[in-house]
Amino acid sequence: MTEFTLQPLLDLLNERADEAARQLGRLIAAEQDARARLALLRQYREEYAQQFRAAQTAGLTLASWRNYQEFLGKIDAAIQQQDTQVENSAQNTAAGQEHWRQQNTRMKAIDTLLIRHQRAEDKKALRQEQKQTDEFRNRGTGNR
Repeated sequence: MTEFTLQPLLDLLNERADEAARQLGRLIAAEQDARARLALLRQYREEYAQQFRAAQTAGLTLASWRNYQEFLGKIDAAIQQQDTQVENSAQNTAAGQEHWRQQNTRMKAIDTLLIRHQRAEDKKALRQEQKQTDEFRNRGTGNR
């Protein structure tokens, strides 16, 4: 049986595909984390806005009103910043998915060549075995 000469390349591509899969997992986790932080900020903003509305009905001093408005502005800025982070993270995840897909495609192409090589080797071995069987049979019938 002849050695598959592309085996080192297949091994390397397997390693690269595995690393791309691990990296994709990290990117997905980072995106999920960013989305969770954004949801938490939005929830916090809504709760704080409700407190502000309740305080308004109860009566607010101008300083308290300004403090609420200022803090809501800071929360809105944080939400906007986190929204940008989510978008960037989603783009990174998409790029990671594409990278993984490319690595996987390359690995599968070489793996297909390995399968073809193995099938050819199996056929060659089967032909050799059949040849030996035929020779043995011919020797046996020729000696009688």
